[in-house]
Amino acid sequence: MVRVGTRGSQLARTQTGHVIDQLRSFGFEVQEVIISTRGDQQQTVPIAQIGNDGVFVRELEKALLEERIDLAVHSLKDLPTAMTPGLEFACTPPRATPFDVLVSRDGVGLRDLPADARVGTASIRRRIQIRAVRPDLQIVAIRGNVDSRLKRVDERELDAVVLAAAGLERLGRADCITEVLQPPDFWPAVAQGALVVQIKEANQRVQEILEPIHHPATYLSTVSERALLASLAGGCLAPIGSWGRFEADGELSLGGCVLSDAGGKVEMLTASCSSQVCTSESAFLLGREVAEKLLSQGAQELLDLMRDGGEPPH
Repeated sequence: MVRVGTRGSQLARTQTGHVIDQLRSFGFEVQEVIISTRGDQQQTVPIAQIGNDGVFVRELEKALLEERIDLAVHSLKDLPTAMTPGLEFACTPPRATPFDVLVSRDGVGLRDLPADARVGTASIRRRIQIRAVRPDLQIVAIRGNVDSRLKRVDERELDAVVLAAAGLERLGRADCITEVLQPPDFWPAVAQGALVVQIKEANQRVQEILEPIHHPATYLSTVSERALLASLAGGCLAPIGSWGRFEADGELSLGGCVLSDAGGKVEMLTASCSSQVCTSESAFLLGREVAEKLLSQGAQELLDLMRDGGEPPH
């Protein structure tokens, strides 16, 4: 029996279901174990007010350490860059679309929304990038599951929402997408669209079970993105975006951005680099190189401005 831990949201269970289906196809008996997290329990409170990093993962990690589950399936973007002692990543399945998308009531893109249209998002990273393109739009802070956010558009409370493409795709709601938002104008969160399976350290039995699910290209690209984030001392709530992908020539190309709208002034710094990458160490070094480029442009000053502005970035 393999006990698989997951959050209880529809999206989390759907994502975990893909891993469970693969394990069952290998002939393993699997039990789904639903675990509620602080982030799930406090749906009306801004994430940054609940805690810093890890509000969607800590209870799952505790269950792993206490051996109440054998593995946990997470959205990789929710995990802090520092690994919890006693745990490790066992595998990274293939990544879904990493970008954000706009879902608008009238089927128009971000640039064509009516003046002063109301756009919902829970993310400061998204908010700043929306303002960079359309400073006239009204940004409405929203939380809740995917369906509840889409419902607010259908009921005309909002003109549009910005969501992760991966969530809509995994829930079979990709038909709702009006526009895909992607670099260089709109950067996704670090590791967006990627899942990771976490286990207790040195659990060789479960490690071997998960090996066929592992996707090296996803693993290396997200290692580089998370290295960028760690090198900037940014948690998973920081206004930092990144996207790593393998090009046709086999090089890993990594780009990243640091954002600020402190004092009402929208600023975005970007940098990129590419390298032949075949190990986690070389992927990490690529991420650090892009971070150093951003720091040389003044990224630390922007991040400090956001922190000093009294509004925790996310």
